[in-house]
Amino acid sequence: MCVLCGQDFVARVHWTDRHVEDRARAAVPGFDPVAFQGDRRRDRAHRVVLTNEVLRHYGLRVDDWSGSKYVLRDRKGRSEIIQDLGSLWPAAAKLAGRTLDPLDPVLRQMLGGEPAFAAADSG
Repeated sequence: MCVLCGQDFVARVHWTDRHVEDRARAAVPGFDPVAFQGDRRRDRAHRVVLTNEVLRHYGLRVDDWSGSKYVLRDRKGRSEIIQDLGSLWPAAAKLAGRTLDPLDPVLRQMLGGEPAFAAADSG
């Protein structure tokens, strides 16, 4: 790892980035590598938007850092560099100071889904 920029020179591709990598490997001759990077960045940006919809409920935010890592921040100014989305959730729980519950009725309602308790009451 570079001490100055934090760039990891041994690339581990997380499964959330793998489909783009596989698509690039299967490309026909004449494939434009710049287009691959554009697709990869677009996919990462979309994942950041979706992830932030959930994290907002807990007072957190994540940003893409140079297309290789993520930076997780809270409202107090604390931040943590995250390798991939798999390691984001434990770090988010640590920064939030509580367990993040994806089935939290308030979170589900905020995201536009049916609250968990309404499904149980309709039985």
